[in-house]
Amino acid sequence: MKRVINNKTTIGNHKLHPETLMMSYGYDPMLSEGSVKPPVFLTSTFVFPNAEAGEAFFDVMAGRKPLPKGDSAGLVYSRFNHPNAEITEDRLAVLEGAEEGVVCASGMGAITSTLLSVLRPGDVLVHGSPIYGGTETLIRNLLSQFGILSVEFQDGMNPKSLDVAIEKAKKLGAVKMLYIETPGNPTNALFDFEIVKAAQAKLEKETGLRPVTVCDNTLLGPVFQQAVGQGIDMSVYSLTKYVGGHSDLIAGAVLGDGEMIKKVRGIRNAMGMNLDPNTAWMLSRSLETVTLRMKHATKTGSKVAAWLQGNDYVKTKVLHPEFIKDRRYQEIYKRQCTGPGSTFSFVIEGSRQDAFNIINGLSLFKSAVKSLISHPASTTHSGIPADIREQGGLTEGLIRISIGLEHPDDLIADLDAAFRKVYG
Repeated sequence: MKRVINNKTTIGNHKLHPETLMMSYGYDPMLSEGSVKPPVFLTSTFVFPNAEAGEAFFDVMAGRKPLPKGDSAGLVYSRFNHPNAEITEDRLAVLEGAEEGVVCASGMGAITSTLLSVLRPGDVLVHGSPIYGGTETLIRNLLSQFGILSVEFQDGMNPKSLDVAIEKAKKLGAVKMLYIETPGNPTNALFDFEIVKAAQAKLEKETGLRPVTVCDNTLLGPVFQQAVGQGIDMSVYSLTKYVGGHSDLIAGAVLGDGEMIKKVRGIRNAMGMNLDPNTAWMLSRSLETVTLRMKHATKTGSKVAAWLQGNDYVKTKVLHPEFIKDRRYQEIYKRQCTGPGSTFSFVIEGSRQDAFNIINGLSLFKSAVKSLISHPASTTHSGIPADIREQGGLTEGLIRISIGLEHPDDLIADLDAAFRKVYG
């Protein structure tokens, strides 16, 4: 059952850096005719060397027998596993500092698989707010139909906010999961890992049940924040964003402890949410440059944020980690993160139409490797009730931008032209 792969992480006593491992980790060219890069394995089914091997492969894949130590799961059927997915999963786990990973057909597929791997009817999910609109809709509108309850908390920097939510949740049922998104989309709100882990430990001591902690790590991970490496049980991703990075694929991932990932993989396989070989291959390509791309975009994002903060046209609040002056925020940011990323929002004093006018006046930023711009209250978070959006700071004047690889001077010129057109 054992398949030989390249899992070398050191040269002598020297530990290889993640950027280097993205070039070859998890792949043996000699298993693919000596091809220096993994081919795309466009096959539905894999051949067993004999009937006994087929039986053993299926027993392991179905969870009836444990995988022998040191072995890799045999290839069975591309709904379960295939080489392109496994290479990508191995490399993502290296970047996140996790034992294992599982890739899914979308970010929401990853989040759904994660939630259903833990939560059952009668269980309670405690989650931070704001969270991505699709996640909010899944929790509020779908899981609730199956008797899975939820309680939210707003202030991820104040332990009392989470304590109040947990006390409320305990009256409803067993608290099985603590779910956060940090930095939050689109406000860059931070949730302190230490507060979440302390609440987890307290619940386990009080109830005997240890809730699973999950972090949506899309905005900064895996380059500027490793949630699993800092003690969170599982980290979920929309790989569509920075890991994919070229606006040409949709994918998601879950990373964490091997036993937890085994359960997530079981849900993914049963529900048919595996990632196709071509998209997995594209992700392995993108992982080779993700560190370079994210670092470059981050530098540009800081310059654009500085221009927005000091623009002469309209009073603007910039929700970029480097421009949020709250002392507690900066303490958590410096402890948890190694960079600000390049997705942030700015808030103008004005109406939804004023925000639309700015967006419509841009040419390099696209309302849809490029810089993107959106109005969350009318798009990604429009399914969230208005009062909850307001509580989370998703106002009508908030505009979110994601910086790409363009030259910063060109993006600033584009913004300047749009602001001048709207405000004169």
